[in-house]
Amino acid sequence: MKLLKYYTKAPEVLTLCEILYQLGYSIKISDSFTLEVDAAVKDFQRKNSLVVDGIVGVKTWAVLLEKEEKPLSQTDKFLKEEDLIHFADEYDLELAAVKAVNEIESSGKGFLINNKPKILFEGHVFWSELKKRGIDPNSYYNSESQNVLYPKWTRAYYQGGVKEYDRLNEAISLDGNPNFKEAALSSASWGSFQIMGYHAKSLGYPDVVAFVSKMELNEGEHLRAFGKFLEKNNCLVHLRNKNWAGFAKLYNGAGYRENKYDEKLAKAYAKYSQN
Repeated sequence: MKLLKYYTKAPEVLTLCEILYQLGYSIKISDSFTLEVDAAVKDFQRKNSLVVDGIVGVKTWAVLLEKEEKPLSQTDKFLKEEDLIHFADEYDLELAAVKAVNEIESSGKGFLINNKPKILFEGHVFWSELKKRGIDPNSYYNSESQNVLYPKWTRAYYQGGVKEYDRLNEAISLDGNPNFKEAALSSASWGSFQIMGYHAKSLGYPDVVAFVSKMELNEGEHLRAFGKFLEKNNCLVHLRNKNWAGFAKLYNGAGYRENKYDEKLAKAYAKYSQN
């Protein structure tokens, strides 16, 4: 492959960008080696024990292509005990409290059997997200779409597991307008800590597509998003004090009592506290 560096403009740069994007770098895919690409290349080199010079030569190409052909196994995607310990220390939280939220939000696992992050699609949120983008959801509301688009919350259409992706894709396919994809991705909760896609920008991600690409990588990214959410939404004080009702209200919304989130969290915390 051609040697590439900052300012290079060539078809090979497009390939480079595509590989970096697949590896989790939220960059614009083009044939121009921009500062954004330079930063991504240097980060990749740093994480893979290469010379950090931003130059994509023989060695960097070899490692890039190896990573592309050899994706992470599912076990590599999972959180480890030390990840949770480090997180608890970083945010001054009790480890049992972190484990309790992890268990209740996703049954302790952020990925499905098809290697995709666990999601739950919310049709009432999709309704609101379309309205935010100037699209009238009533125009698309009919007997065929009512399982993915409805004005008020209901659990009637939840299918769980990999079938939630069928609902997500159905929502995206209601219209070819790119806004529908963005609205649909924003209307699902993602990963180990089930964070809604519409939080993406407030948590520092460029957009919901970039957020989802991170969620697709591993549970470590789910944990990082969780930390950002806790800080942004003032949840830490409740989690530190084990105020489960206060935490559940901020984290799950006013309807937390109906699902007994606070009770489930308290029970899970009690279990982990004994270990």
